Amino acid sequence: MSYQRPKGTADILPGQSELWQQVEATARDILTRYRYQEIRTPLFENVEVFSRSAGDTSDIVTKEMYVFDDKGGRTMALRPEGTAGVVRAYVENKLYGPEHAKPVKVFYMGSMFRYERPQSGRQREFHQIGVEAFGSESPVLDAEVISLAKDLLESMGATKLRFAINTLGDPDSRAAYHKALIDFLTPFKDELSEDSKIRLEKNPLRVLDSKDKHDQEIVANAPKILDYLTPEAQAHFDAVKANLENLGIEYVVDPDMVRGLDYYNHTIFEVMSGDPVFGGGYTTILGGGRYNGLVEELGGPETPGVGFGMGVERLMLLMQGKQKPSVLPAYIVSIDESSAPTALKLATAIRKQGYAVDMDYLGRKAKAQFKSANKAGARLVLTLGESEIADGTVQVKDMATGEQQTVDQKVVIENFASLYKETLED
Repeated sequence: MSYQRPKGTADILPGQSELWQQVEATARDILTRYRYQEIRTPLFENVEVFSRSAGDTSDIVTKEMYVFDDKGGRTMALRPEGTAGVVRAYVENKLYGPEHAKPVKVFYMGSMFRYERPQSGRQREFHQIGVEAFGSESPVLDAEVISLAKDLLESMGATKLRFAINTLGDPDSRAAYHKALIDFLTPFKDELSEDSKIRLEKNPLRVLDSKDKHDQEIVANAPKILDYLTPEAQAHFDAVKANLENLGIEYVVDPDMVRGLDYYNHTIFEVMSGDPVFGGGYTTILGGGRYNGLVEELGGPETPGVGFGMGVERLMLLMQGKQKPSVLPAYIVSIDESSAPTALKLATAIRKQGYAVDMDYLGRKAKAQFKSANKAGARLVLTLGESEIADGTVQVKDMATGEQQTVDQKVVIENFASLYKETLED
C-alpha cells in the first residue's frame, strides 16, 4: 500500500522550509523590538483548558477540536488555538508574581489543529504566530498591540492592509447588551438554525457570528453593542481610537464584529489584506483583542490580557517570491577518490569556523561536481587532486569573478575567513 499524509496536513520540504524560517526570523526580530519573549506550550492539553476558555458553544469546542482519551483515561485535546494554553502556563507557573515585570509579554509559534474542511491557507494542521500581554488594562497597550500587528504584516510584505476594530465593552455593558439581544432574538427563536437556538440559551452574542444565511438576515437588524457601553467602556474605546490616530493607523469601526471565543471583552480587532495573492477582495489574516476574564477562568488571579494570533500559511502566501537567495560559501571538488579524506578534513575545519560547505559523496567526475557547486550557489570552489594532496595545497576558484589561486591547506584549516572575505570585497 502507499502511505499518504493525513488529509488537511502538509509536508514542508527543503526549499520550502527556508521560507518558513525567514518568516519566523522576521517575526522574532519585530517581536523582540516590542519586548516580547517566546513561550512554548504542549501541543495537547486537558480538554477543559479549551472548553473553559473558548466556551462550550463555540464552533471550536463543539465541532472542530481533535479530542482523545489517553491511556490514563484523561480527556485531552490537540490545541486548536494558542491563547488558552499560554494562559494556563501563565497561571500554573505563577508568572503573575511580583518578581515578573508587568506587563508580561510573550509570543508563541507553532502548530494548531482543527477538524474542518481544508481550504487555501487553512489546513487541519495549521501554524500560528501569536502574542499575549498580561497585567495592564491600559488602552495604550491595546493600540500598541495593533501597531505591532501592522509592523509584523508589513515586514512580511503586506501592502494593502485594512484595520477593523470594535469593542465588546465591560461586564456591565455585556450584561445590558445580553438582555437586549435576548429580547430581540426570542421572537425569532423558531426560525433560527439549530446551533443558534442553543446559543440563544447559552450565549446570545454568538448568534451574531452564525454562518447560516437566514440567521444572518435576522441579526442584520439586531441592536449594536456600541449602544450599550457604560461610560467607562466608552472611555476605554475612545482612548484606543485616539492612540491609533496618534500613530497614524487608519481604521474602521465595525459594530457587527464579534470574536469566535467567549473570553474577549473591550477592544477586538481584525486585520485584512487586499494583496493580490489572496485572490481579490480583502481576506482576514490576523485577529485578536482584550480578554480581561480569561486568567480567572483558568484559576488565576484577576488579570487583564490582550493579544492576537495570525496564520503562518497566509503569511507564506504574502512572502512567496520574496525568499532570499541562498549563498554557499564553499564547495570542495575531489578529482579522485583518494582526495576525499582531505576534502572531509577541510570541510570539517571550515564548518568549525562557522561557514557552510558541501562536497561530493558519490565519487562523481569533476565536471558533475562543478555543476553541483553552481547549482548550490557556491561562492568558492576548492579543488583537490593528486598534486594538491602531495604538496599540501588546494586550488581556490572565485565563482563570481573566475579568478583562481593556489592556497596552502593550512590557510583553509586555520583562517578560511581570510579567503572568503577576499571574495566578498572583490
